[in-house]
Amino acid sequence: MITKTPKKKIRAKKHWKIRHKLNGTPERPRLSVYRSLKNIYAQIIDDVAGVTLVAASSLDFDGYGGNVEAAKKVGQLVAQRALEKGITKVVFDRGGNIYHGRVRALAEGAREAGLDF
Repeated sequence: MITKTPKKKIRAKKHWKIRHKLNGTPERPRLSVYRSLKNIYAQIIDDVAGVTLVAASSLDFDGYGGNVEAAKKVGQLVAQRALEKGITKVVFDRGGNIYHGRVRALAEGAREAGLDF
């Protein structure tokens, strides 16, 4: 009998492997992405102090936030807020998700707005 591993467990295992290698420092904090069915969220985190420095989500805009355009806007917004606080370089944490679609759009939006990763 073959059992299929649920997608949630696969994503959680990938996320653990990624987080095991990445660490946000005060000089280069971590840009963490969380993707739900309806929205997308981004945070810039200093793991040494355990503090969220900047956050943005598709809830900041009106309307449906589960599409690629909204993800790109979230990337631009989080980059804009980070630049206001003097953060220019980050480490990208895709949260176990595949670098495709909304996650990719968020990353490209952040890069276009001036973040370096």
